Amino acid sequence: MTDKTVVFQKMDAVGILMLYRPKASNAINEQVAEELAEICHQISNDETTKVVIVTGAGQKVFSLGANLTKHKRKSTRLLSVAVPVAALKCPTIAAINGDALGQGLELALACDIRIAVDRAHFALPHITSGLIPWDGATQRLLRLVGTTKAMEMLLTGETIDASEALRIGLVSKVVPPDELIPLAKNMAQTMAAQSPLALSFAKEAVNKGMDLTLEQGLRLEADLYFLLHTTQDRTEGIKAFLEKRPPQFKGK
Repeated sequence: MTDKTVVFQKMDAVGILMLYRPKASNAINEQVAEELAEICHQISNDETTKVVIVTGAGQKVFSLGANLTKHKRKSTRLLSVAVPVAALKCPTIAAINGDALGQGLELALACDIRIAVDRAHFALPHITSGLIPWDGATQRLLRLVGTTKAMEMLLTGETIDASEALRIGLVSKVVPPDELIPLAKNMAQTMAAQSPLALSFAKEAVNKGMDLTLEQGLRLEADLYFLLHTTQDRTEGIKAFLEKRPPQFKGK
């Protein structure tokens, strides 16, 4: 069908970014990383893409990550897939269609929201090969599930199932396979109907706030809130409310 390893499709304001190596369990290699980075660069320069869904091809695997045995001497030279996704200003949803292991899980961790199929499994098995995660897991995982559980997963390489991932807050929803993409699209369309500036500012407030004191975070929140009052989108929101119609936000 294609020699690309990452496929991107647009449906109105929603983009779907798919790892496309089904015969290799969507394993991440240099080509995947390079193509994903290029697509993310294009998305960043496209104001019409308001939400991005990240998923994998096939029915069983989101991504098994990089082959740690094959790349054990050059894994640190593999390009990141988490960094370009995390850098997107628009909201991102990881639609985890199957097992997310190693760097595959690190990619999911870089997204703003994670939903998964009920048969998915999650693990960071680097420690079993004498390595540690390098694409953000040691930092992002603990911010999601807390230090205790993050340490357990990182230091043992244990595999958890979807129900445990839901319990610890790694994912926000677990659904049957046939409901995953419809749910992701519905969530994305709901977000895409909102002001792109408000979405971006909300994301900025949360992400930057994690590295600030509570007082500093509250100031950031207030600054972004008042800044939104100067935008055309805020004027449109008020006008649409008074006219009892859906707002037509322009991201300005």
